[in-house]
Amino acid sequence: MRALILSDSHIPERAVWIPRPIEEYILSEGFDLVVHAGDVIEERFIRFIKERVTKDVFAVKGNMDYLKLPRYVKIQLESVELGVTHGDRVYPRGNIAVLTRFAHTIGVRVLVSGHTHMPFIVYDKSGVLHVNPGSITGVWGGGGGTGIPSFAELTVNSRTVTVTVFELVGHSILKKETYSHIF
Repeated sequence: MRALILSDSHIPERAVWIPRPIEEYILSEGFDLVVHAGDVIEERFIRFIKERVTKDVFAVKGNMDYLKLPRYVKIQLESVELGVTHGDRVYPRGNIAVLTRFAHTIGVRVLVSGHTHMPFIVYDKSGVLHVNPGSITGVWGGGGGTGIPSFAELTVNSRTVTVTVFELVGHSILKKETYSHIF
């Protein structure tokens, strides 16, 4: 099972579209499902993913979304339950302790969040794997961000979860960080 993890596209309010090298990459890779952790902004981007990448798309509502999306979702990926939330109700942004409490509340061991516009992978001491793909367009976020377009891939093979964060540097997509864990 291979998932593309996205967040904070902000199309068309802050970005016209995703950078061309990222678009080419995601169209060529063959993902089983796509997860979007909020601030999609426009349905056109979700339609593009459903028509060109996979029909299995799970998206949650971000603080900038006016789309009818859930605040969080739970997805069963083989033997692993994955939770997805935007994270806009977490202060300060990306606070692992608060996100961990949320993961425990909804009963997941892997939690995808967005809102920070900065990618990270954190495995905390309570046993929750946190994944934030950053912003797929690299746009500015209210609390800052890296300004570098980024996304993540998550694969589940039996009980092993592997997450890789990618960033667009110039015209090249580079691996920033990879983490694997057996649940």
